[in-house]
Amino acid sequence: MSEAPNMRRFERVLPLLAVLGSVVALGIGTSFAKALFPVVGSLGTTALRVGFSALLLLCIWRPWRWALAPADRLSLIRYGVALGFMNLMFYMAIRSIPFGLAVAIEFTGPLTVAMLSSRRRIDFVWLALAVTGLAMLLPLDPGTKPLDPTGVLFALGAAVCWGSYIVFGKRVGHLHAGQSVALGLTVAAMAVVPIGVWHAGTALLDPALLLYGVGVAAVSSAIPISLEMVALKRLPKEAFGVMSSMEPAVAAVLGLFVLDEHLTALQWLAIVATMLAAAGSAFTAQRGTPSNEAADVLT
Repeated sequence: MSEAPNMRRFERVLPLLAVLGSVVALGIGTSFAKALFPVVGSLGTTALRVGFSALLLLCIWRPWRWALAPADRLSLIRYGVALGFMNLMFYMAIRSIPFGLAVAIEFTGPLTVAMLSSRRRIDFVWLALAVTGLAMLLPLDPGTKPLDPTGVLFALGAAVCWGSYIVFGKRVGHLHAGQSVALGLTVAAMAVVPIGVWHAGTALLDPALLLYGVGVAAVSSAIPISLEMVALKRLPKEAFGVMSSMEPAVAAVLGLFVLDEHLTALQWLAIVATMLAAAGSAFTAQRGTPSNEAADVLT
């Protein structure tokens, strides 16, 4: 008789665990990918990660099974190009700035999209938190070692691409999720793999490196995307957004333990401010969405 309540409890927690697993897998995959920088550079690493991610998802979803209207093709191209250059600029950013800080800066992209589509006063609170978080990363104290400006600019470029990815993603939202993600990553690979090949050349042909690249692609793309799809089927968007907002903190912790990247107290505060802005924006954006048991666990 006790199996039914336990099963219901597991069903309530499952989507939350899926989001947590997605965020952690993405962070681990990116941390491991950085180990390739000395061998093939950030551009070559992007080529490996995006290229193999596209191949894996093509094999998993076989997107050719669904018809694709001509009107959707241009939207998919825009979506895929934004996705590809988001990855490329992010990897360029983490060459010279800590992983967690790059994620926090990149989060300003989706936050900006949310703010531009909002008309509620409460959202100005989240905007103020996001701006405060960014301000904390600036070298206001002359004695503070500033972040590399080139890395910050690449992180902001990744933020712009993430915002564009969201906008263009909405235009293909009516397609099957597996189809849009697989085809989007294929376009992304077509956009950035040639750049990585041009930069890294024959170094990308090393069998051990290729095998490592497949592992990075699986952990940083195939697994997170699959877990996100599990979560989105069972969570309202605001609950998913609140859970996803922990990504900068997870990235900072992984950066500390995997990459030995130590942050200052002010930088940790900047990450917290960004997380609060993202969580608050996500929570208030869908107030009209009916609640469910999984959302109740968060609130």
